[in-house]
Amino acid sequence: MIRALWTAASGMQAQQLNIDVVANNLANASTPGFKKSRADFQDLMYQTVKTTGAPSTNATTTPTGIQVGLGVKPAAVTKIFTAGNITQSGNELDLAIQGDGFFQVQMSDGSTAYTRAGALKKDGQGKVVTSDGSPILPEILIPSNATRISVGSDGTVSVQQAGQTAATTVGTLQLASFSNPSGLNSIGKNLFLPTDSSGAATTGTAGRDGLGTLEQGYVETSNVSIMEEMVSMIVGQRAYEINSKAVQASDEMLQQAAGLKR
Repeated sequence: MIRALWTAASGMQAQQLNIDVVANNLANASTPGFKKSRADFQDLMYQTVKTTGAPSTNATTTPTGIQVGLGVKPAAVTKIFTAGNITQSGNELDLAIQGDGFFQVQMSDGSTAYTRAGALKKDGQGKVVTSDGSPILPEILIPSNATRISVGSDGTVSVQQAGQTAATTVGTLQLASFSNPSGLNSIGKNLFLPTDSSGAATTGTAGRDGLGTLEQGYVETSNVSIMEEMVSMIVGQRAYEINSKAVQASDEMLQQAAGLKR
């Protein structure tokens, strides 16, 4: 009964983490480029009361043993990098990646982070930046007299300047890919950093070597499905509830055992 108390308590802790992950997914259902997470769990070690295959007589062995599980533990919280819906915005600096790949972002310390959020802006110097003002790499500088910005599916950025008839190319956006995107480290602000698990970034031209293409005037929405997350929340809530019932049942059994002397 004491064992059941701790086993059920581990189940309650696991479902609390599960609900935390679901809540974060729901909170970011409208965040452009957000990728949902999933909590993965593993069973804990087992207490072996009777070993499988132990001799039962001189000529026979037991076909099954007795092993009692000791609960559950969180194993991982995995980012799911399925594509979100692509919606039209009409903003000429909104870019959606159709396929695999990440935009490269220069951090304040000089390091490079990566994002799928393509709601880009132009700062006071004409640099193409994220919503937080971090420059996109390679650096793209839009002239102050540009009247129109065009971004090709391969990332080529050209502008139409006042008084000129021909478009001028001002740079090319490159995308990055990883062998294991789920191994990236989320740091908030829709940004990811590479780790040993994700592997080093491989950069290239959009539309080549397995990289996706760019769609101007579109944004990739969150890949969170409200319906799926609501179902996951209900399942997690019921699992938490039934584990709490197991704690209550174990407590009642201990109470009865303690009252035998009376």
